[in-house]
Amino acid sequence: MNFQNGDSVSRRLAVMNERVKYLRENNLYFYNQPVQELRGGSKVIVNGREMGMYASYSYLGLIGHPRINAAAQAAIEKYGTGTHGVRMLAGTLSIHRELEETIADFKRAEAAITYSSGYATNLTVIATLMGRGDYVLSDKLNHASIVDGCLMSGAEFRRFRHNDMDDLEKRLQQVPDGAAKLVVADAVFSMDGDVIDLPRMVELCRKYGAYLMIDEAHSVGVLGKTGRGIEEYFDLWGSVDIKMGTLSKTIPSVGGYVAGKRELIEFLRHASRAYIFSAALPPAQAAAANEAFKVILDEPWRIEKLTYNANLFINGLKAMGFDTMQTTTAIVPVLCGTDERAFALTRACQENDVFVLPVVSPAVPEGLARLRATVLASHEEDEIRRAMGVIEQAGKALGLIC
Repeated sequence: MNFQNGDSVSRRLAVMNERVKYLRENNLYFYNQPVQELRGGSKVIVNGREMGMYASYSYLGLIGHPRINAAAQAAIEKYGTGTHGVRMLAGTLSIHRELEETIADFKRAEAAITYSSGYATNLTVIATLMGRGDYVLSDKLNHASIVDGCLMSGAEFRRFRHNDMDDLEKRLQQVPDGAAKLVVADAVFSMDGDVIDLPRMVELCRKYGAYLMIDEAHSVGVLGKTGRGIEEYFDLWGSVDIKMGTLSKTIPSVGGYVAGKRELIEFLRHASRAYIFSAALPPAQAAAANEAFKVILDEPWRIEKLTYNANLFINGLKAMGFDTMQTTTAIVPVLCGTDERAFALTRACQENDVFVLPVVSPAVPEGLARLRATVLASHEEDEIRRAMGVIEQAGKALGLIC
């Protein structure tokens, strides 16, 4: 068997490989670039050049934090670099339990469970909790891992218009009496940077007896006075049944977690396949994540600076005439329209040492291609203003702004 048979698989391979080839031949391929060095959180060395980093999810600039590095190194000295296998059979290290207790305390929940990745977390939690005859209602712009979890669950999968609570209510009204219902949404949407209308969503879930799951991959460390996320941001503690998050964005490690009621976590620990059949987090990564949550609480200035930097970047780009859509967070889309313009704007920025990446179809709908820029607490104001100047000059050259 080979991939030259002209069937649907070989056609898909051919289309993708032709697209990649075209982009590479025209100096428009910017993915999987080798980053040789991280410098101070806000700069990177790429192809031997120092560039300002505006494509990172390290919102609070915690990568390389001395306390976090020291915690990871101490864990290696104590436990080594790996685990024996799955926690249920090979045993759970004390650092795993400590991390889960830290997460539960941070999220003001009774308990927490960790997984090997954020993607696996959404996939396994939704598929474990929901099944045939149940209903999952998902925001149209939710992350792919949520969509895949909904599909894998076998439940009736219904999407509601993005952040449209009237449409969500219509969907809830269509669910048959007695059926289990789960409403799931991102807290901060990874492509648009806007925040879910949690107060209205909570009201609807209570009215119609639905469970509520919120993915906080991009809101922990970003929303709330102390960075605890969307419940703190709206002062709605205890309103979310399933508090999901990642350990690979603001938290400079790897993995995912769910925090919630003790009975929920106990169920997931004994029923979710990604916990039962996946190896545990490496000790160094668990220790790094554990220390990172503590650093966030100990250094609240990082959240304040991130908020300031995000507002500076958003308002500055808007004043230049760019469309930053509905963002109010550190994720700042710069709308370009066509894929070609997004690639061209990226090339111009990177040629001037501003490391940004394009998001194009099919990741976003055709006609809504963009730069998906991010700002960090580790950026200084002069760095942000320089990046905005580069984007402005390139935007004028491409006719995106006047």
